[in-house]
Amino acid sequence: MLKATIAELTQTGYAALTVEGVAQRAGVHKTTIYRNWEDSDCLVADALAGHFATDVPIPDTGAVESDLRALARSLVATMTTQAGRALLAIVLSDAVRLPRLAEIKHALFDDRFRRAEPVVTRAIERGELPSETDPAELLKALAAPIYFRLAFTGERVDEATADRAVQVVLAAAHARALPAV
Repeated sequence: MLKATIAELTQTGYAALTVEGVAQRAGVHKTTIYRNWEDSDCLVADALAGHFATDVPIPDTGAVESDLRALARSLVATMTTQAGRALLAIVLSDAVRLPRLAEIKHALFDDRFRRAEPVVTRAIERGELPSETDPAELLKALAAPIYFRLAFTGERVDEATADRAVQVVLAAAHARALPAV
């Protein structure tokens, strides 16, 4: 049902999503969905969280540069798919008008940063990054150029984009420009 929800979101958008549409796509009765989720918002939240959690695994290569490269490249790979672009458009456009979607977006990013935080923490413990480096700030700085190109400039986003983001964020961290705020 979660995959059907992602497919329905990709095709119809958040505002037009219905439990009936998801049920039909999943081949189940809508009561099956209501037995598992309180409402469509809860269903969407679980579907988005599951989609993004499985699409961006947290690497542990033993080196901060390769870990960050894997994270950035995985983000690029996820967000440049048809589903990734559609879901990005949904959270950018519909979140402005729909407070529940804004909450979902906030929770998704919080979850992603929390799950990826060990990459930065391990790098600090290995002495690869300054001790005052804020994991969330580093991860936001890593993702920012990728999302900026996807959402605003429409420029091509590829592995080279991811690799440049890693170089910039590592330079910023080593310059002690990413402390806790």
